[in-house]
Amino acid sequence: MPPLHCEAAGGSATAPPGADEVSNPDRGRRLSGWLCAPAAVWMLVCCALPLAGLLATSVLTRGPDGEITLPITLENYRRLLGFGVFGFDPVYPWVLVRSLFLGLWTTGLCLLIALPLTLWLVRLPERLRTVALTLVVIPFWTNLLVRSYAWQMLLAPESLPCRLLRAAGLLGPDQGLYPGWGAVLIGMVCDFLPFMVLPLYACAERLDWRLVEAALDLGAGRWQTFRHALWPQLLPGITAGSVLVFLPATGQFVVPDLLGGARLMFLGNLLQQQFGVSRDWPFGAAVATAALALVCVGLWLLQRRQTRSPIARP
Repeated sequence: MPPLHCEAAGGSATAPPGADEVSNPDRGRRLSGWLCAPAAVWMLVCCALPLAGLLATSVLTRGPDGEITLPITLENYRRLLGFGVFGFDPVYPWVLVRSLFLGLWTTGLCLLIALPLTLWLVRLPERLRTVALTLVVIPFWTNLLVRSYAWQMLLAPESLPCRLLRAAGLLGPDQGLYPGWGAVLIGMVCDFLPFMVLPLYACAERLDWRLVEAALDLGAGRWQTFRHALWPQLLPGITAGSVLVFLPATGQFVVPDLLGGARLMFLGNLLQQQFGVSRDWPFGAAVATAALALVCVGLWLLQRRQTRSPIARP
């Protein structure tokens, strides 16, 4: 047994680690502030200042040669709402609505596929589960453009899947899924499905299956068991996955541009057009600001829904 070292009366005792922070809370607060400073600077430089510049640009005017000039005006927002020089034109409001529907459809379809897939994954043996998760993540190993061009070939009128659909009477003569809404949805779901599966899988690994067994023992049906025993436990993963899918899907422009053709205009395509070919940065900034506001409202509604859920209550 090692000898005990005792200080004499009136001597100085060695303070245990962390005692300075406990006895001096101001020093701990200053240290926390310095540790948070890099993150605060990053948020200011990379988030707050660009957003402020975007908002300021949206109320300025496009000059004759595409330059940004005064005066300050709300004409860009009026134009976005459809009130232009020649009266009401719903082209731009429909672009916003179409983009929101694309995000909602993509999120809903990803959720419908990911829920049963995730519940199946967590019941697999450990080795098979690793292989299955690898297969889910494999699409990330290829470029988005390559995947989109591959879908163009798979969904073209002369492709084998479209021939089978025509033989089943689901498509008209010489009709294919590309270009059109069907091709866009298929491409979007396949691209964003891992963003829904992985948060759901992380949540499903911690499921309390005793609640499911208790519900079944008490005579609950499969739907009641899923609704009252599984859904509240999966809701945090559903919320996280929905955010990860809805946000990029609403502003996506590569997949709609390549698989939708020139017929469909979405938010990402409109932004690309205004900041690129048209060189109308003030109107593009107004479109981006309105889209950001709509996304923030959607996030607020999702957060409010999760806060009210039984699983989020203490």
